[in-house]
Amino acid sequence: MSTLLSESAIEKALVGLNGWSRAGDEITRTYALPSFPAALAFACAVGHLAERADHHPDITIQYREVTLSLSTHSAGGLTEQDMELARQIDGIA
Repeated sequence: MSTLLSESAIEKALVGLNGWSRAGDEITRTYALPSFPAALAFACAVGHLAERADHHPDITIQYREVTLSLSTHSAGGLTEQDMELARQIDGIA
């Protein structure tokens, strides 16, 4: 089981994550893509990263926008797994 991050660790991690913000026990970010097919391709790429990490975000696609929400549900909040996956996602965005 993953260890929950402290409030200060969450704040510190978010400083290094461009565009991610905290919403309760989650971090979220919305990506604007140039087209609907690009949004689908991005969501699929995120899915592959998530599967490899065995850590799955909530994904919402609204035309050209993809919103991702990360939380470690089994731990009841935010863990390093969430921050690491967010960094990986930013690397493909």
